[in-house]
Amino acid sequence: MNENKVDSKKAQESKKPRNSAVSNPLAKQLNTLKKPAVKKTVQPKTISDPISNDTSNIVAKINNFNTNKTSNKIYGSGYMNGSSNKVVDYSDIVYSLNSALSEKTSIQNLFIAVHNLFTEKLNHIFTAFGIYHEKSKCINMKLFNSLGNTYTSKIFMSDDENPVIKCFNNRDALCCKNNKFLNIPYLHDSSALILPLNSVNGCKGVMVIGKDNLETHIGLFAFIANYCALFMQNVELVEQTNLYANTDTLTGLYTHRGFQEVLSSELKRASDNNSELSIIMLDINNISKINRELGHAKGDEVIKLLAEKVKQNSRSSDKAGRYGGDEIAIILPDTSTADAKYLAEYITYCLSCCFVDDVGPVKVSVGIATFPECSRDQEKLLILAEQAMYVSQAKGYKEGMSAIVSSSDFNFWDDDALNSFAEVIAKRHSQLGINFEDELVHKFNNENIVSQNHLMELANSLAGAIDAKDPYTKGHSTSVSRYSEALARAINLPEDEVQRIKLGALLHDVGKIGIPESVLKKPDKLSDEEWEIMKQHPVIGAEKVLEPNEALRDLMPMVKYHHERVDGRGYPDQLKGEEIPLAARIVAVADTYHALISDRPYRKGLSVDTACQILKDGAGTQWDADLVRHFIGIAPALSTSI
Repeated sequence: MNENKVDSKKAQESKKPRNSAVSNPLAKQLNTLKKPAVKKTVQPKTISDPISNDTSNIVAKINNFNTNKTSNKIYGSGYMNGSSNKVVDYSDIVYSLNSALSEKTSIQNLFIAVHNLFTEKLNHIFTAFGIYHEKSKCINMKLFNSLGNTYTSKIFMSDDENPVIKCFNNRDALCCKNNKFLNIPYLHDSSALILPLNSVNGCKGVMVIGKDNLETHIGLFAFIANYCALFMQNVELVEQTNLYANTDTLTGLYTHRGFQEVLSSELKRASDNNSELSIIMLDINNISKINRELGHAKGDEVIKLLAEKVKQNSRSSDKAGRYGGDEIAIILPDTSTADAKYLAEYITYCLSCCFVDDVGPVKVSVGIATFPECSRDQEKLLILAEQAMYVSQAKGYKEGMSAIVSSSDFNFWDDDALNSFAEVIAKRHSQLGINFEDELVHKFNNENIVSQNHLMELANSLAGAIDAKDPYTKGHSTSVSRYSEALARAINLPEDEVQRIKLGALLHDVGKIGIPESVLKKPDKLSDEEWEIMKQHPVIGAEKVLEPNEALRDLMPMVKYHHERVDGRGYPDQLKGEEIPLAARIVAVADTYHALISDRPYRKGLSVDTACQILKDGAGTQWDADLVRHFIGIAPALSTSI
């Protein structure tokens, strides 16, 4: 080695202080901390709140730390961790904390993230968090150690000598020689720093850090504690906002949205556990009359009374919500239909014992639907519960008590049930994006048909519901079926064919399910474009309604071709003469005759003689001449009531 360089190096070294601690304030502080503590508990040190009090102070400290670390080559890129000689980069810790919490949304995740940060970056023995519980007057502690274990303890506010309580009450940091005050057995003994979790509206609790020589980073820890407190404050604000958004102000129950969210969660749990879940739907009778005659304040009083009775008689696991204006629904986990009925009966009994001034006892209609017995789909389950509620309303009262109806109690196709279903779907059409007719066809094609009589009952219900779309053709399908049956018998067709024609004629207009009501109900003459839409109904009926149902496929030609003409000018396929199935030609005559004698928006119904003359004039061109002749012979004997 060059001797001049060696001498130069020695000369430079001789100029340096022998003890580097003399020129390094932090090293001097570390040496001081190695001295044995005189007292068991260090006197409380007041830590300024870097977020809510003096933000510039902590920023200045961090900047000062960064300045020191760059001017002292011993520490490279940061401060040393006193006991492990591990370099601590304050800006890196703050950055890591922000990254760890950027997507966290719960306080539990906050605690875990902070603990992991302290363990990985600062080699801490444990991190503990205590949250103040106002009702219990205590601080609930949760401790995480470096081995991944978790411990809990409770420190009551009455223990005012406990450093945790002192820190919380005074909102000042405390440094303790040991951690026995946590009351957690088997915890490795160490010194502990207790920091208040100060937020803008008070102290949320405390953060406790276990490690020797903690005073080195006390400013950083205070900053992190306040960061955590603000995080907790934000989480609480979000929870309160969601609570208010999902709570009905009048009843204190869930709003419709909140109810739907809870139901979705409970149905998933019921599905996972293979358990039952029932929904009770209650509707206050005559609430519109009460609001109209006695005022909305009286109506609100009745709704609040119902809500109170529901809350008083529900289990802690049950959830209730204001489903509609005067409807309240209850979610009953792990509850069968029979048990749901028992609760509903008790609630209605309690209501019958309560008298509201000028109203008397509150009367409700009650519907029940149970998962998975009635449906596994959330929307379908609610529709069935609502349908059952309307059926209950139609049945009225027995011995002064509400009729409590489950969706499994009634035949879907009876008049009350069908009308109730139509009412529910009509009310919820815009919300669900479906209509009554589509749901009806779906139900029809999924029905388990057990007999010809059963099939006729279903067809009657389906036809009646579709006829109801047009008030001017009410009963049209039933009349056409009856006329077609009479004509089939008049030409001596076999009985099984007569029954087939009777059924097909009943469903001949089923395709109107796909025609907009604006076209069906138009009182004036249809435009060319509207007429093209109307002409689609035979194909819709055959292909959309009948084809999916194997038991009805042989009726498709009758439905599809009943608007064909024997001269080939009909629709949809311009068939001629005997190309048109006989059954379709029979229905065509019966359909025309009933249309002629029925009232229409633009004219009164024609007389039997006039209608028969029109049929006679069109025989051989529009209708089968032989069938017209036979029909004119029996027409006077047919009832002309519409």
